[in-house]
Amino acid sequence: MNHIYVLCSDNTSAGTFKRERKFALALRPQQNKGVNAVWTQLKELAEVEIEATLADLPPPLREQAKNIPITLERRPNAGLQGEGIMPDSLGLFAGSEFSDPGDSVLPPQIILFLENLWEYAEGDEKVYIREIRVTFLHELGHYFGLGEDDLTARGLD
Repeated sequence: MNHIYVLCSDNTSAGTFKRERKFALALRPQQNKGVNAVWTQLKELAEVEIEATLADLPPPLREQAKNIPITLERRPNAGLQGEGIMPDSLGLFAGSEFSDPGDSVLPPQIILFLENLWEYAEGDEKVYIREIRVTFLHELGHYFGLGEDDLTARGLD
């Protein structure tokens, strides 16, 4: 069975998702203070939309997309910002593309920054869900080797 692992920086327990996909959680005690209902709701909405987006992909792409880890973070951390990631980034693809695994030490992953997405959506749940989908597909497009121009042409900018 393929699993999609979603890593979150809160202390909620791991649960089983639709179609038996398991989501693992990265527990960081120093970040667990102040975890609130808004974060939990943002995370749950994102997980459901990621699952729905994957289900909508054509079968060959879906099978490959199931293998990439997805990390849900509040915002880019200081380390990412130090590497040039803007503090208001919505998402990030890190690692080697599917077609060119290269010599990367770490496996490829997609990171979605949920609080930034929520702010971008101006607190509108429908807009937030749509932006989760668009941002996830945008970063998945990078995994499949698409550049920014290709993604813009597909309405994923």
